[in-house]
Order: sequence, then C-alpha cells, then structure tokens
Amino acid sequence: MKPRHKKLAVIAAGVTALGFAAVLVLNAFQSNLVFFFSPTQVAANEAPVGKSFRIGGLVEEGSVLREQDSTTVRFAITDTAEVIQVVYTGILPDLFREGKGVVAQGKLDSNGIFEADEVLAKHDENYMPPEAALALEEAAKAQRSSLIQ
Repeated sequence: MKPRHKKLAVIAAGVTALGFAAVLVLNAFQSNLVFFFSPTQVAANEAPVGKSFRIGGLVEEGSVLREQDSTTVRFAITDTAEVIQVVYTGILPDLFREGKGVVAQGKLDSNGIFEADEVLAKHDENYMPPEAALALEEAAKAQRSSLIQ
C-alpha cells in the first residue's frame, strides 16, 4: 500500500470514528432532553402524551389527597388559568405545600392525568423556577386580557 493510500485510510477511519462518536453523543442528549410545559399548554394539548416532560406552577389549595397506607399523593398544579391533576408515588419534598411553587417531571396519561416520577418544590419564598414564573405571568396576562374583552 502506498503512503498516500495509508494516509487516506487513516483519515477515513478518523472521520468514521468521529461521526460515530457524534451520533452517540446526540442520541444520549436526545434521550435526556426534557421540555417544560405550563398547565395552560398541557390543557391546550401542546404537551406530548406518553413522553416525559416537566410541568410547573402552584399546588392548588385544597387539592392534596394522600392515599391511606401508601405513599401515593394526588394533587393539582395550576398556573391560575388551567388546572392539571397529578399523581405521584413517593416521598414529597419537605417544602411541598398547597399554594407554593412546584415542578413535576413525568408523563401525561391518556386520561389527561400527569403521572409524576419526580416532584421538586421551591426552596424559599423568593425562588421559583424561571419557566414556572414565566408560565404564571403569561397565564395572568391572558386572564386579564380575556376579562378586558
């Protein structure tokens, strides 16, 4: 084999290896990508059914129901415009309270109930996840504009 052909073979092998590595990285990124939706977007069917995503807002007052002899909790998340029912089995964060900000990660079932795998609560009175704060702000604007009309 001529030196020129060896050089081309090494370059081709390098490009192939680099392409394979890029495919693996992009595949891992795609499988770990989780989008955020507000309750209004979920109610408008913008969220994927059966795929994992995050939903955020406030825990609706009076909506927390704990099942007897189980760690399953049912509650509702609202952005003041729409309400989405959530089911979570596990131990809730200590800061989880009605009327407080929360972000849940999970899947929407075919009945429109969000089955959470993870629930995160805000850690102090000044913090709310930026996506949840923006969703609440947009829902409030939409509610005000509908009242004006």
